[in-house]
Amino acid sequence: MGSPAGLQIRRLSSNEEFAQAVALQKQIWGFHELELLPVRFFIVASGVGGQTFGAYDGERMVGFLLAIPGLKPGGKLYLHSHMTGVLEAYRNRGVGRLLKLEQRKDALERGLDLVEWTFDPLELKNAYFNLERLGAVVRRYVLNQYGTTTSRLHGGLPTDRCVAEWWIRTPRVEAALAGRAERPPVEARIEVPVEIARLRREDPREARRIQEQVSNRFLELLGAGLAVVGFERNPQAGVYLLGRWAGE
Repeated sequence: MGSPAGLQIRRLSSNEEFAQAVALQKQIWGFHELELLPVRFFIVASGVGGQTFGAYDGERMVGFLLAIPGLKPGGKLYLHSHMTGVLEAYRNRGVGRLLKLEQRKDALERGLDLVEWTFDPLELKNAYFNLERLGAVVRRYVLNQYGTTTSRLHGGLPTDRCVAEWWIRTPRVEAALAGRAERPPVEARIEVPVEIARLRREDPREARRIQEQVSNRFLELLGAGLAVVGFERNPQAGVYLLGRWAGE
């Protein structure tokens, strides 16, 4: 799969390629060795029906995606997209979108209709990408999903996470990929101040206070049966839009 920028998405299959993806993890997240997903995990994922894709600029890997197969209660098969990362110099160039489009194409060819992943609700660019550019929805919220990690990107905060559901065959997703918003009426909003990125670096205590407020609001509204169905941005905040989602 190519792109106007000359980037290519390739399926990873060799140990050498997997080792490059492991190295990218360290560059992107700054994890300590103990927290890196090792080569053998990529080997297993590739061999049991998962997805291992790399984004290349020439022969240089600049991003990767790793997903594993999942099984819901009742026997529904889906993909859990565990990790997608792009080098800082290549962000905002559509690399993540290319990886997710390849993921969707591969999943559709295999007859699947659901891909899930988690994301940090304080990462506002990711939220916009997941909800508006891809058309995912959120109906679940998990407190401290991965524990406190060594990643500089997590800022020492608990890893509270939204669970993104990407129903890849729906009109909502088709509309999002075509650049259109398709959502039910908005009944509630959750605002996250744009200064949260700075506060993570300079004032962790205030960042934690905001995180707790945001998490409590998510738990309250999702517990009342609402779903996150959109995302808006303004100079002061990123705003999660919640409404009644009819489902897949």
